[in-house]
Amino acid sequence: MKIGAIEVWPPVVLAPMAGVTNAPFRTLCREQGGGLYVSEMITSRALVERNPKTLAMIRFEPGEKPRSVQLYGVDPEVVGGAVKVIAAEGLADHVDLNFGCPVPKVTRRGGGSALPYKRDLLRRILRAAVANAGALPVTMKMRKGIDDDHLTYLDAGRIAVEEGLSAVALHARTAVQHYGGTADWDAIARLKDAVPEIPVLGNGDIWAAGDALRMMERTGCDGVVVGRGCLGRPWLFRDLDSAFEGGSERVRPTLGEVGATMMRHAELLVECFGSETHGVLDFRKHVGWYLKGFTVGAGSRRDLATAGSLAELGERIACLPAGQPWPGEAADGPRGKSNARERVHLPEHWLDDPYDVAVPEGAELDSSGG
Repeated sequence: MKIGAIEVWPPVVLAPMAGVTNAPFRTLCREQGGGLYVSEMITSRALVERNPKTLAMIRFEPGEKPRSVQLYGVDPEVVGGAVKVIAAEGLADHVDLNFGCPVPKVTRRGGGSALPYKRDLLRRILRAAVANAGALPVTMKMRKGIDDDHLTYLDAGRIAVEEGLSAVALHARTAVQHYGGTADWDAIARLKDAVPEIPVLGNGDIWAAGDALRMMERTGCDGVVVGRGCLGRPWLFRDLDSAFEGGSERVRPTLGEVGATMMRHAELLVECFGSETHGVLDFRKHVGWYLKGFTVGAGSRRDLATAGSLAELGERIACLPAGQPWPGEAADGPRGKSNARERVHLPEHWLDDPYDVAVPEGAELDSSGG
């Protein structure tokens, strides 16, 4: 699969996930297999304003190539300015635009998965991004729409082609579904039929390597985007490497091997943040994902999730039954949040005119990471 001039093999992309896909996690994943590994969401306004936290988040390891950044923005001028900074300063090799985030603090400002409903505003944002990207490929990730009554993905796909994007990715759920229910892979097939000119990547319910192969066979998509399936399981990318090369071998680590990965993850976070306290605290969210399916008591899980130092974390990991085998289906299945929402929070009168280009007041977030 090619995204602009970038060769991506296997055709696998790590989905941007707030608080997760920072440099340490990308390192763990890249060591397992090939593909394209995207940063956490970077807010366009914060980048243009040189926010120190945001500049620190655009951090790539020396061997990380290609470097991929996801931008969030609602104002075409601000998004264009952020892309110009990335291109002019050589901060990345690829820019992805976020039109898939369903969280209320984003959609209530008209951003993320709410924005493609405004067709002409979307067009202006894409045009500004491409115009300022120079040789960098620009892509976008989106959802099917706001809900089943307000589907936007086919229109958005055609606009992406017309404005010169290099690829589009579809999370085959609506915003109101959030991460609940089942992804509609048939929608990915419809999008591929609608935009044959550029690569289409499918996203949603890829929990194992076989799911990726089935999605591509069923939909005809050019590649896959993996999100929640790799939480606490960076070795999924080794499985994907093997599967796309025609192999059947899959990684089945013991609890001791998982524990070693947990410890290394925490150490990388400490190195990244330059603070043991910050790194260990940030690691806590990963504990439940790494231990999913294993027979580990609630007390042990709690102890691991409350460790206050690397030494303490190491001591508690050492108490786990290292020889316990991979639990199979219990660990291979869905992980992360999976509840649907009752409604999508939108700006007032957002649905009145799908061609309105007005940028909602206060639409641009001033901090990155979702």
